[in-house]
Amino acid sequence: MVTAAQGTGAASDPARMFPENFFWGSATASYQIEGAITKDGRAPSIWDTFASTAGRVRNGDTGEIATDHYHRWREDVALMAELGLGAYRFSLAWPRIQPAGRGPGHQKGLDFYRRLVDELLDKGIRPVATLYQWDLPQALEDAGGWPDRDTVQRFADYAALVADALGDRVKTWITLNEPWCSAFLGYGSGVHAPGRAEPVAALRAAHHLNLAHGLAVQALRDRIPAAQCSVSLNFRQVRPLTGSDADADAARRIDALANRIFTGPMLKGAYPKDLLEDTAALTDWSFVRDGDLWRIHQPLDFLGVNYYTPTVVSEAADGGTHTLDGHGRSSHSPWPGADRVAFHQPPGDTTAMGWAIDPTGLYDLLRRLASDFPELPLVITENGAAFDDYADPFGRINDPERIAYLRGHLAAVHQAIDDGVEVRGYFVWSLLDNFEWAHGYSKRFGIVYVEYPTGTRIPKASARWYAEVARSGVLPDEPGP
Repeated sequence: MVTAAQGTGAASDPARMFPENFFWGSATASYQIEGAITKDGRAPSIWDTFASTAGRVRNGDTGEIATDHYHRWREDVALMAELGLGAYRFSLAWPRIQPAGRGPGHQKGLDFYRRLVDELLDKGIRPVATLYQWDLPQALEDAGGWPDRDTVQRFADYAALVADALGDRVKTWITLNEPWCSAFLGYGSGVHAPGRAEPVAALRAAHHLNLAHGLAVQALRDRIPAAQCSVSLNFRQVRPLTGSDADADAARRIDALANRIFTGPMLKGAYPKDLLEDTAALTDWSFVRDGDLWRIHQPLDFLGVNYYTPTVVSEAADGGTHTLDGHGRSSHSPWPGADRVAFHQPPGDTTAMGWAIDPTGLYDLLRRLASDFPELPLVITENGAAFDDYADPFGRINDPERIAYLRGHLAAVHQAIDDGVEVRGYFVWSLLDNFEWAHGYSKRFGIVYVEYPTGTRIPKASARWYAEVARSGVLPDEPGP
């Protein structure tokens, strides 16, 4: 049955004050904003190859220029300072730092991030670095990619290299962003780079991403004793369509493949038994070797939570696997072992992505994570929405739908905090409109509008609204600016 938490923030609720030490930030990803894909020795990533392949990305868009952050980073940091943001989560482009995915660091690439971090620190903005947000060096994909175990060691070496270069400046680290997308959209359905549709390879990739996370945490802690380490997972708040046992089992299967395939080994030191049983017809999981699980199970300082919309599933009445779930259409399922599962559109308003707007999903998710992992603080590392934004005749971008979305979800966060959940901070996705993966430039998630032909940045009404919330720590009782 589709359920919704109560008390997560109607517009008539009184203003809410967040804890004094709660931090406010924005987030981006390297391939989505940097551009300069051949500048200063950067080599191709899997997304360069994928985007240059006809039919892979809407309108044939690529990240060749993106928002030109590589050249306009000072302007972007100044925007963050103007908005009063206290933290910035960005990802490092692996092929900019290690063009072949192995060997010594490329100094021009490292210098770019040194300059960026220095500018952030100078403006009083806390840098939060993500080691990997999907731009695997193409050379490593050519050698097998994430389904190949050698990629794990390459990532561990890369993490150590970056820690040595930036550890004197950066103290907060995310190992991986949304490894589910890397594994199951990249190697399962093929709608993301590298575009492979191989169910067993997707499961192997998921395990190797888990192992890469664990080794990266070890490398960071070895080199930066004071490092705060985490991972950002795109959790699914999975709800059964009805109260039937069959729909409950469908929800269990998706929860195992979306959530527990990562939280199990990372936070409990074991893969869920039901996941192994569900996928036994595909693989015996012999790619999990002795010692892997304890290497994956490293202590974390907080858990990064990415949330956009709830997931509603049922048993597929026709006996087939329905793969439309907000991540694009494919003839291949990103859910190996989840046959006979259908995805359903939740009720209510939607974003430009077609995703249902439902803050109760975030509230329920935070309560669940606090119950499952009571000793682990939480940080919202991504939350936001795409809408069809445009500049009016005066050059203003009014986006009341995004303001309402953000207010509703921040109200859910506040309610969770009131109910005893330790949530330490919030990063809005995203600072800038940008290259939205397979959607190209057709979807705008930013609180800052980017005029793509010129690269001009224009803060939207939501940016001003969010800046005031960040400045005051108070969520107003009405969603308007």
